[in-house]
Amino acid sequence: MKDLLEYLAKSLVDHPEDVTVQETETDTTVVLELTVAKDDIGKVIGKQGRIARALRTIVKASAVKNGKRAIVEIVD
Repeated sequence: MKDLLEYLAKSLVDHPEDVTVQETETDTTVVLELTVAKDDIGKVIGKQGRIARALRTIVKASAVKNGKRAIVEIVD
């Protein structure tokens, strides 16, 4: 899941070298913190949060395959 989110985020931004994803995992939940450059935060969130919502949906679908629950947080 971490690699998937990182790949998707890097393809969206202008500064892919600044994209980092930190993963915190418990028994049933995975929390992924996405950090991007200040200039790219708008590109990751999108108009009215559409891109962020799409990223969360894709990661959640991947998590369900593993029997987990995923939470994606965008941190600046």
